[in-house]
Amino acid sequence: MVAAPELKPTSIDDFINHPVDDHEWVDGQIIEKTGMTLRHGQIQLRLGSYWRNHMLSSGQGGEVYTEALCRTTKQGRRPDVSYLTPELFTQFAGSTALPQSFPLIAEIASPDDSGEELFAKAREYLQSGCQEVWLVFPESQWIIVITQEKHLLLTLGEVVSTQTVLNGFSVAIDELLA
Repeated sequence: MVAAPELKPTSIDDFINHPVDDHEWVDGQIIEKTGMTLRHGQIQLRLGSYWRNHMLSSGQGGEVYTEALCRTTKQGRRPDVSYLTPELFTQFAGSTALPQSFPLIAEIASPDDSGEELFAKAREYLQSGCQEVWLVFPESQWIIVITQEKHLLLTLGEVVSTQTVLNGFSVAIDELLA
């Protein structure tokens, strides 16, 4: 991520109320999200579509987003893929940003993301209302599912499943990362 020099930092509240596309509020700075590759976008769309199809076919309701703004206890973030439960969707449907983390979030590692940065984001999301975070590493073909209670490490030949949100969803990692 690169600081956007033309944008003057405002308060996080100003940023949340007047968000800048493709930017996050991180450590008091407005930061442009960069480094997305075609592969990143492919997996982002694929996972979002899988979650949405399951949400609709299972009748669970809610909504699936990509790059939607949410406020954590520290930052203004745009998770790669997120799921909002029907209750939260009803409550915040017209908002410019969710005032907490989404209940289910996936972050897809870009070539310029560090593992430490992604794990810190996962912790931040979990401390801000998120119940489950998926960290997807396309190059090494690993998916890490993190909840408050457990951490799962999965790879090719295995099936990844939701643990606490979007009940009953699963997909073969080979299919997701193909």
